[in-house]
Amino acid sequence: MSERTERPWAASQLDQGPASADVIVVGAGITGLMTAALLARAGKDVLVLEASTVGACATGNTTAKISLLQGSQLSKVLPRHGREVTRAYVDGNREGQEWVLGHCEAHGVAVQREDAYTYAQSVRGVPSARAEFEACQAVGLPVVWQDDADVPFAYHGGVRLADQAQFDPMPFLDSLAVELLGRGGRLVEHTRVRRVSWRGKGVRVHVNQGSDAAGHDAELHADQLVLATGIPILDRGGYFARVKPSRSYCLAFKVPGNITRPMMISTDSPTRSVRYAPVPDGERLIVGGAGHTVGREKSPSDALDELSAWTRKHFPGAVQTHFWSAQDYTPIDHLPYVGPILPNSETIFVATGFNKWGMTNGAAAALALSSRILGGRMDWARAFASWSPHELSGLATAVQANLEVGFNLTKGWITPAVRIGRRSPVDGDGGVVSGPPWHLQARCRVDGTEHRVSPVCPHLGGIVNWNDADKAWECPLHGSRFAPDGTLLEGPATRDLTASR
Repeated sequence: MSERTERPWAASQLDQGPASADVIVVGAGITGLMTAALLARAGKDVLVLEASTVGACATGNTTAKISLLQGSQLSKVLPRHGREVTRAYVDGNREGQEWVLGHCEAHGVAVQREDAYTYAQSVRGVPSARAEFEACQAVGLPVVWQDDADVPFAYHGGVRLADQAQFDPMPFLDSLAVELLGRGGRLVEHTRVRRVSWRGKGVRVHVNQGSDAAGHDAELHADQLVLATGIPILDRGGYFARVKPSRSYCLAFKVPGNITRPMMISTDSPTRSVRYAPVPDGERLIVGGAGHTVGREKSPSDALDELSAWTRKHFPGAVQTHFWSAQDYTPIDHLPYVGPILPNSETIFVATGFNKWGMTNGAAAALALSSRILGGRMDWARAFASWSPHELSGLATAVQANLEVGFNLTKGWITPAVRIGRRSPVDGDGGVVSGPPWHLQARCRVDGTEHRVSPVCPHLGGIVNWNDADKAWECPLHGSRFAPDGTLLEGPATRDLTASR
């Protein structure tokens, strides 16, 4: 919800500095910028590359809850990994939380301290809320069970953890950028990494710079590389097959009267996430939900309409002021992947699988990565390992997820054939993929302009689908997303959709 006209820092220019660095960090969200700032503090020469702008993806489009109570996360981790690993996960999140809050206090970044709730919005949700309560107790979190809460929507009991936090993440990212640049680091926006090569020591990073496909190519060199890109943009390590991409949405409302103060998230579906946010003219109510697997929802806007209707029902007079969305990645074993991209490698590092809790997990990842690059190790890092035997607990989930990928790959190539007669998008704005398999075409109309592109995702050949809420093309295989004209937005893909022939 930040509406900033100026930033307290100026981005670097790639052609005005050396083509090498000690460490190149790809991605300027919380993990990337925090990792870069920590390395710069230690004297490393750091270059951050961002394909869009700082905070453009998950970090800048989140509900930004800095909480150790994370929905039903611990009740999923504990039975799979045991108390020791679960406690290590909590310890890492706690250290990440403390670092973020300490940094905010030192740099004048506004933070609101509120209680966090994981609650049941129906009788069906009570068992999962109770399970989370017991899991939190098992690892020492000082939670309490609340039978009642002062909220205007359905509440059937829930877990409360006092004194958690929330904020606007953009001023936090600005403060990290200022520190990075002040310590001699560089931060370059509108620069997309196309490919990476390495042999022995060091990496070569091939980039395209510019806000569109007409930008120029360059080759950079570094001793080490950190991929802090939501999902790794390299296929090595197969992370695209080890996480499941999901899209969720947030609506902000101006509400007459009192706004719910605690940070709330439901255990049962459809998910409801609620918090408030201070703004110059008062406060806004932020309601999140309507989540779906990327590229597999027929009409995300329908779920968004339902979310809006729910808000207006429980907060009469609510007027929507903002809308945004973000992408998250759920790991098959419910623990993040933070560390070397391949076992026994100390050249390329990744951080992914934060499962909607990136404000603490992302900070923990930055602490773990920077410590490892500098020759140290966090005691709790085993719960965040990019390669570990504990991932075997998610084997069945991985098999199921990749069966779904195979199904959607086949479906994508066959289904458009039945739409051959529909050669244009539906009336008004919209998008459609049609044609025989040897000549598929994706067409959409947005704000009166029609775009035609190939629907074949350049990552692994999936056929994109239209998201009518975000007005974007989405690949149902591994979550790559593209603008109406085919320009790459995010995902494991590194290139745009090609123009339609």
